[in-house]
Formats: sequence, C-alpha cells, structure tokens
Amino acid sequence: MIKDITIGQYLPGDSFVHKLDPRVKILLSFVFIVVLFIVNNYRGYIFIALYTLAVILIAKIPFKYIFKGIKPILWIIVFTAVLNAFLTPGTPIFQKGPITITDRGVYLAVFMVLRLIFLIIGTSILTLTTSPIALTDGIERLLNPFKRVGLPAHELAMMMTIALRFIPTLLDETDKIMKAQMARGADFESGNIVKRAKNLVPLLVPLFISSFRRADDLAMAMEARCYRGGEGRTRLKQLKIEKRDITAVVITTLLVVISILSRRF
Repeated sequence: MIKDITIGQYLPGDSFVHKLDPRVKILLSFVFIVVLFIVNNYRGYIFIALYTLAVILIAKIPFKYIFKGIKPILWIIVFTAVLNAFLTPGTPIFQKGPITITDRGVYLAVFMVLRLIFLIIGTSILTLTTSPIALTDGIERLLNPFKRVGLPAHELAMMMTIALRFIPTLLDETDKIMKAQMARGADFESGNIVKRAKNLVPLLVPLFISSFRRADDLAMAMEARCYRGGEGRTRLKQLKIEKRDITAVVITTLLVVISILSRRF
C-alpha cells in the first residue's frame, strides 16, 4: 500500500507532455483543479475524462501507475461516497430502518468520487512527467515576481521540491522499517485505535532518525558543492515558451470553456 503512492515519483520520457515547460504544466495543473470544482454535472466530466485520457496516452504513462496512485485513497473515496449517499436529503430509493439512501445522495456520491479520482490523477501526472530539477525551476520562475515583497522564491521552491522528491524515499524507508519490525514480532494491524497508535512507536522513532540523518547528509552535500542560495546562480537549460506550450494552453482553455458552458446549459 505504501509503495502504491505515485505523487513525487518521476518517469523519464520524451513525450509531448514531458517536453512542456514546467511553468506551463504547473499552471495547467492548477487550472485543471479549478475546472474540477467548476463542473457541476456529468456532461462536464465526460470532457474532463477525455482530456485526462488523452494526456495519459500522449505522455505514455502506464495505466498501472494511475491505478497505483488511486489505490491508497480508496478508503477516502469509499468514505466520501457512503457519507454523501446516506446523509444527503432527497427522494428515498432504499430504506431499511434508520438507513436511507436517496437519489440525490447517490448522485452526489458518484460526483464526489469522480472529483477525487481526477484530482489525484491530475496531480500525479504533473510529478510523473516533470523532473525534480525542472519542477524547482518552474516554481521559482513563477514565484519570482513576489521577490519584490521579500519572498525568497528560490529557497521556497527548493524546499517544496525537496519535500516532494523525498516522499517516495520516505515511503520506501517506512516500508522497510515496518517489515523489519514485523519480522521481530511487531503488530501494526490488530487491536483498537489506541493500541495501534502505541504499536507505531517502534516505527516512528527509527523513521524520524533516518529522516534527520538524510536531511543532514543532504545539507552537507549541498555545502560541499558550495550551494549558497539562488543569488547569482545560472542554469544549463533556460526555460522558454515554445509552440507546444501554446498548443497545450489552447487545448486546456477549450476545456475550461466547455466546462463553463456545460455548467450554464
């Protein structure tokens, strides 16, 4: 389950999506998330599904990575669906004792499930097709205008990217420690919530120690390479907006227009 989380992972590739400017991909990801909350009917989600499927196919991302990204949040999806199905007022379609399922509840349950699934897929595509270095450059360039008000754009972008980059590493470390503790007789699954929380102590302590050790090693490596922040730093690859970036923006703009029209009509 822990290794199924795909946010933070990067799949090297040479596709149209991989070659897009990281600034464009970050902005389009935010636009995609906004569109998910604009759409309020199933017709709009048909276009979102087609757009998402096209991006996955163009980026040549194996569908197993998409399914792996959804698997860890299945319990959240089920909980959201059940909550909406049973607690939304409307015309009852099933009733047995205190349990009542309404037509409006089923409608909202399916609607919220689709929204969560597309939200995870959209954010996963961003990290799967953008290298950590490109992601750092994109975030920094987008935050550059805020330097005038004293925002440390480079340092903030570096921290965000390092945190995102180390998600898979920490998850892998957690899995190794958990298996090692289970081999020594630790039980992380049985008992009530309080007992499970106590059983996590043998897992959390070595995980925190390992995390601090990795952070210290990273800091020493950056100092050994004379890293002093963003002032005066140059880049081997300069970010430039090209025709493919404009094409991606136009296509996503069409998706936004269609979503707004589907909401009105």
